[in-house]
Amino acid sequence: MRLLVPAALAACGLAACAPAPQVLQVPTIEVQSVRLTRLSLPGGLGGAPVADLKLKLRVTNPNAVPLKMSNIAATLVIDGAQVGQAEFPRVNVPARASADQEADVSIPVTLSTAASFLKVARGQAVTYRLDGTFTADFGPLGPKNFGPFTLSQGQWKQAPIIPF
Repeated sequence: MRLLVPAALAACGLAACAPAPQVLQVPTIEVQSVRLTRLSLPGGLGGAPVADLKLKLRVTNPNAVPLKMSNIAATLVIDGAQVGQAEFPRVNVPARASADQEADVSIPVTLSTAASFLKVARGQAVTYRLDGTFTADFGPLGPKNFGPFTLSQGQWKQAPIIPF
């Protein structure tokens, strides 16, 4: 019994000397602005119906190491209805800092999603949500996958782009 106590104390002492595991915090993504720049509707002339969006994202890295974000994929939800998928370019974010990223996204418009995009095009307020996933490469700590979860949400209202 006397040998076990010193051995246990020595083991505890060695464990205290071991480096603590790195704890990474989840980077955050905020939509700084979203704008519908063009809307073509089903049944119209000129090709497949599409909603063109310009999104400006702010990615914040709360960690002590820089990160490279990739594979940012999101589902756009307007007023509770899923309206399409979007993929965003890579973004590099310094340690404990933020970086802005603009993305031009084209989302196919269907008969079931046209009403949501029409509200935006008419200048009416809608709620939106981006649900998605991303990969963050923390350099020497390696890549980590995050999600799925809500990346950002808010209210979307812009000046009308159609007169009716």
